[in-house]
Amino acid sequence: MDKDFLIQDITQAEVQRESVKILDRKPEKPLWREYLETGLLALFAAILLRLFVVSAYRVSSASMEDALYEGDYLFVNKLAYSFGQGPQAGDIVVFKYPNNPSKDFIKRIVALPGQTVQLADKIVYVDEEVAAIPATSKNTDGRIMPGDLSFRDNFGPYVVPAYEYFVLGDNRDDSRDSRFWGSVPEENIRGKAVFVYWSWQPDPGAPGWGFPYVVDAVRWVGWGLYNFPSHVRWDRLGAAL
Repeated sequence: MDKDFLIQDITQAEVQRESVKILDRKPEKPLWREYLETGLLALFAAILLRLFVVSAYRVSSASMEDALYEGDYLFVNKLAYSFGQGPQAGDIVVFKYPNNPSKDFIKRIVALPGQTVQLADKIVYVDEEVAAIPATSKNTDGRIMPGDLSFRDNFGPYVVPAYEYFVLGDNRDDSRDSRFWGSVPEENIRGKAVFVYWSWQPDPGAPGWGFPYVVDAVRWVGWGLYNFPSHVRWDRLGAAL
């Protein structure tokens, strides 16, 4: 008789354990829901990164050659100057164009607030000393233009106002920068360029895409696939700035 009671106690305990397992067991999510939740989470994280941390920009001119080329796509760190050290000479920055804040420009900082900038026959001086020459900067025009005709080769002296920065393009003879429209206010700076994540050689012969015209779309996609290997600047991918 005692054995029967013991067996009943054991059986009852097992039933209780199994009941708890069943009650605690969560219904499995359908696969589509898991994919949807993962996708939404990734999208939310991307939006947060885009708003507060990094932004992607496309270079649309040759003014920063040979540091950046038209068709380069780069990441910009929007928090680079939010904590600690501010912008420094030599930094490549994206900023709102002072004369039209709806446009973004990208240039290299040459002088800081309070410093004196002068160009004499293409040579840049900061506080009466020859400024550091970036390895990627260049002059492509051998002519020297006098200051009364253009500020390109002869400029200043100019004292950079407080909380502003003097910027130049590395392609010194083919850049519209602080020589022509003044220094950049600190609040206009969006962030510091970090690296190139994609680079595509522009081609004026590329077909247009008049969406939703199917023929134009097919032609554009076909041209892109055919020219993909030759137009990607493979050596530019991941280039640090």
